[in-house]
Amino acid sequence: MTVERVQALPPVVDVPTAASILGISRSAAYELIRSGGWPTPVVRLGKLIRIPSAALLELVQVQR
Repeated sequence: MTVERVQALPPVVDVPTAASILGISRSAAYELIRSGGWPTPVVRLGKLIRIPSAALLELVQVQR
């Protein structure tokens, strides 16, 4: 994913998008979330899982 695309993310993203930003597989991302090892806050809305993009950007050290 390019820096420009990461900077243009919406306020929250789905798990596959977050995994792509971190360069890990989707299944690894879900396992980290399930086990409590995901490195950013996780927002759960019923069955939906969303990741705040601001926290992801901070983690990968990209500014908007």
